[in-house]
Amino acid sequence: MISSLLREQIDAARLAAQAQGRRAIELLEESAGLAPQALTAALAEVLACEVIALDAMLACAPAFDRLSYSEALQHDCVALREKNGLGDDHLLLVYADIYNLNLPAWASERLGAPFKMRLAHQSDIAAYMARQEDSMRAVESALGSASGDGNAASQSEELSISTIEGDASPVVKLVHSTLYDALKTDASDIHLQTVPGGLVIKYRLDGVMSQVGAVSEQAMAEQAISRIKVMAELDITEQRVPQDGRFRALYRGREVDFRVSVMPSIHGEDIVIRVLDKQALADHVKGLRLDYLGFDDNVMAVMRRHFLSPYGMVLVTGPTGSGKTTTLYAAISEINHGLDTIITIEDPVEYQLNGVLQIPVNEKKGLTFARGLRSILRHDPDKIMVGEIRDAETAQIAVQSALTGHLVFTTVHANNVFDVIGRLLSMGVDAYSFVSALNIIIAQRLLRTVCKQCAEPVTIAPELAGVAPPPDARPVLGKGCGACRGTGYKGRRAVAEVLCMDDTLREMIAARASTREIKEYAYKMGTRSLRHAALDMAWRGDTTVEEVNRVTAMV
Repeated sequence: MISSLLREQIDAARLAAQAQGRRAIELLEESAGLAPQALTAALAEVLACEVIALDAMLACAPAFDRLSYSEALQHDCVALREKNGLGDDHLLLVYADIYNLNLPAWASERLGAPFKMRLAHQSDIAAYMARQEDSMRAVESALGSASGDGNAASQSEELSISTIEGDASPVVKLVHSTLYDALKTDASDIHLQTVPGGLVIKYRLDGVMSQVGAVSEQAMAEQAISRIKVMAELDITEQRVPQDGRFRALYRGREVDFRVSVMPSIHGEDIVIRVLDKQALADHVKGLRLDYLGFDDNVMAVMRRHFLSPYGMVLVTGPTGSGKTTTLYAAISEINHGLDTIITIEDPVEYQLNGVLQIPVNEKKGLTFARGLRSILRHDPDKIMVGEIRDAETAQIAVQSALTGHLVFTTVHANNVFDVIGRLLSMGVDAYSFVSALNIIIAQRLLRTVCKQCAEPVTIAPELAGVAPPPDARPVLGKGCGACRGTGYKGRRAVAEVLCMDDTLREMIAARASTREIKEYAYKMGTRSLRHAALDMAWRGDTTVEEVNRVTAMV
């Protein structure tokens, strides 16, 4: 019974992955509802293959000379040497993704020797690779010294267990381990906050700040700040004005960029480091679709209808870090079929999109959003993406572009879809031109999703949500486990409110109707507020009411 059901889930996950742009093995693990080891054993039974446990893997030697460490990480597999009873060894290829049908042929070419396939859970492969990292980095360092490679990448500082343990200076060790741990936990930002008598270290994980360490010595704290300023090539003697810089480091064989912002405070200097892992971003954007971001099906249908419009303006709004740019990239990825010229101007270019001309803003050289947008219009575009409307000039040109036969995607900072209207009109944009160009406004937020491994049903008091839960509500709360680092949340999903333009709305905005009148009409026509959309997620058990209250206003 379990085998037949699992076969159906395997096929269903494959089809769902094509529609959602996600990995089929991840969808299968979510739908199967089995513990990792139980799922691996069940898959082995269904697919008639052999399983290898982590203990057995650790008893084998890695064959990184056959399949390199970086290639193993990239393909979610690892080559091992297993001793047989006669003292000889043979090759094993341990893999986790049963949907990667090209893996055997690729491995045969790379290994160049006979091998046997073994199935393992992805977490076991990751654990094995983490154990091997120390020795592997020592080998790579020796090889690098022998080869004498003097390229730019070799000039970047290397972040690994071996290099951290080899650091003689406790300050260097502190800084390197802070960067290394941030990359291991997928932190988006690192905050070093000076306090009386020391330093507090925090990571931003899934959009929320989390303290991970502290330094209780003032001298050590000052030296750590200075060390980062040296890495970012900033003036270590200047402590009274803000400074910005950047540096690079090697992590698991790839270069990672770090953007540094130094701000003077009453206790010294605070530093925020933005982690820009371009390789991870490139992997993330491949096959990026709206489904992957987690939007509601009805909202996605409305958004896609407007993304296919031949002309007009699509406005996405929300605070910094709410996923606006990612949504626009997903939209461009879905409509980019090679039949149109798509040009973007961004500050900075966060993802690289195939078949799209992407222009980075360079204000020092005079390339602003407004100047770049004017030049883009002379470059025969069909679709244009403007990273952000910051001033009246950019707003005017964007509106004119939408009125002259181009589809313009752009973002504006505002709290909701209704505030966007006032924001653009306050920039001096002609109201009639604005509403004629505008197709749709999307306001979005990112909500942390409940960890499926530790979710438990809970009862929600009406005063917590501001409304009584519906009869079919299934609210849950994550109690915290190893999979979610004890937070009860794992991953994030987008939630949105959408305002579609019609003739009545255009007339109301052009006539400078009040925000209250516009809201009443929009809600009457079916617009759902961010708050209601977020609460629907909580009632389905995708997030919690506490998370909804953190992200949206209770009004």
